[in-house]
Amino acid sequence: MGRESDASAMEIDDSRPITSDQITNPKFSINVLQLLKSSQMQHGLRFGDYTRYSSRTGVANTAREPLTAATVTEVRFLHVVLYTAERAWSHAMEKRQLPDGPNARQRNYLIGRLRKAVKWATLFAELCAFKGDSRTSLEAEAYASYMRGNLLFEQDQNWDVALKSFKNARAVYEELGKYGDLENQVLCRERVEELEPSIRYCLHKIGESNLQTSELMHIGEMEGPALDLFKAKLEAVMAEARSQQAASMTEFHWLGHKFPISNAKTRVSILKAQELEKDLHGPTADSLPAEKRLLIFDKIFAAYHEARSCIRNDLVTASNSENMKDDLSGLDKAIGAVLGQRTVERNQLLVSLAKSKLSKTRDDKNEKVTKPEELVRLYDLLLQNTSDLLDLVSSGRDRKPEELAFGEECELKNLVFRAERCFYLAKSYSVAGKRAEAYALYCRARSVAYDSLKKLQSLANADQVMVKELKTLCDDSRSSSCIEHATGIIEEEKAPETLSKRISTISLTGADKKLEKFLTDKLETYESAVGDSNTKGVPRIESFPPAFQATPRNPIILDLAYNTIEFPSLENRMKKDKKGFMSRLWR
Repeated sequence: MGRESDASAMEIDDSRPITSDQITNPKFSINVLQLLKSSQMQHGLRFGDYTRYSSRTGVANTAREPLTAATVTEVRFLHVVLYTAERAWSHAMEKRQLPDGPNARQRNYLIGRLRKAVKWATLFAELCAFKGDSRTSLEAEAYASYMRGNLLFEQDQNWDVALKSFKNARAVYEELGKYGDLENQVLCRERVEELEPSIRYCLHKIGESNLQTSELMHIGEMEGPALDLFKAKLEAVMAEARSQQAASMTEFHWLGHKFPISNAKTRVSILKAQELEKDLHGPTADSLPAEKRLLIFDKIFAAYHEARSCIRNDLVTASNSENMKDDLSGLDKAIGAVLGQRTVERNQLLVSLAKSKLSKTRDDKNEKVTKPEELVRLYDLLLQNTSDLLDLVSSGRDRKPEELAFGEECELKNLVFRAERCFYLAKSYSVAGKRAEAYALYCRARSVAYDSLKKLQSLANADQVMVKELKTLCDDSRSSSCIEHATGIIEEEKAPETLSKRISTISLTGADKKLEKFLTDKLETYESAVGDSNTKGVPRIESFPPAFQATPRNPIILDLAYNTIEFPSLENRMKKDKKGFMSRLWR
């Protein structure tokens, strides 16, 4: 492959150490971290695209001669070595990011690329020690230590040496983060934060830390190219921990039912989903940003869908035992119901996000303002979700009290969503100027919300948050209906007056008397024809297409004497034809 040919693109002379007589006078300065960060963000690593980054870094064809301090005559030589190390590292990370992980052959290639990256990074540090200034030399040494740590980290060996490498890199970046411009300080602090999870993981493997596996998962939520190897390793650790925990998981509990789980893959998928649900319903759930919560929902859906896929495969291959098939069908139904609950929760989160943007003005240029129609569409989805969930729960024969209570809760939520949908549908009609329809819908929303509030307050363990929301909805519906009623009456009273004004301004020629003049008609005055920058009016420079204008033409001349003139005969001047015998034959 052409990509793999860069391994031998430039020979490294390991047999000849760099001596002091090779030192030359110029000292080069490279901001290594800033250079790498800029290159990574420009060439794909902003989106984790290591394939693009590996194709944009490194040098494919270079001279095959030893590279020593004596041959480094300009800073671009150092750039070549640095980018070649990055190229080898990105090739390794490309294999690490495969969907199913690298196989044995690809893992050998990955380790080989990391070794090559360490080799080039070490050479870069040695050259910078002689040809770079003190800061460049420190950054190059930190980069080489980071690459050595990555190699040992991937090899799952020599954790103490890997820990030492990561700590050396962290110490350098902590020191460099105290000096230089603000951008450099921020980059150094970010790199220190990216190195911290790898250091804590090494301590965990050595046994010098009491860090739990669940805490490692929270550390892996950080972002950055330096954390990709750590995240891959963390996912493997979490899968192993889930497998060990799944061995003790034999049943799935749902609304008073217990369903046995025999498939190990199904247990692991359910455990993964339940771990993610703890983040959504735990004590720190309110502090999570909405984007993060939506991402967790997507992971939960993927885990439960994977579990249902395993269950349905087991149903296909199950024996003729009716009890086994009933257990698998019940487990599939239970997981489907849990999926429906999480779908309702996710759509409620989308509704809350849309409501937060509903009252914002157009001055917010970075955010799109929500229209009432969008909320109507979201509540349509919620109504469909609750209806499907209610049908699923009520489909069984022997329903337990927990199922009956859950069904009543679904019916109540459906009624609340109907009231909310009616309210925002009324808002959309109000925006369109349809007062009668908006008034009727506001009254209907108030009636449905009041009925829902009565049913909710009759429950022993009523949700107080929902009670407060329904009271607010009742008040908003009543006030909005009064406003629509008053606005409709005012518009009806003013309708004759408005109509008479419009009729009085009608022109038979179709021209508007108050029409603003064009720029070409007022050249004698200094006045803008473009208008205010905040308005969206059309610039009035010249009318196009231009209007028709009367144009003079030549007069029409009628020659009345021509028909009364008698012209003289010209027959005596005309040549007469002489016809002979031969001419008669040719007729």
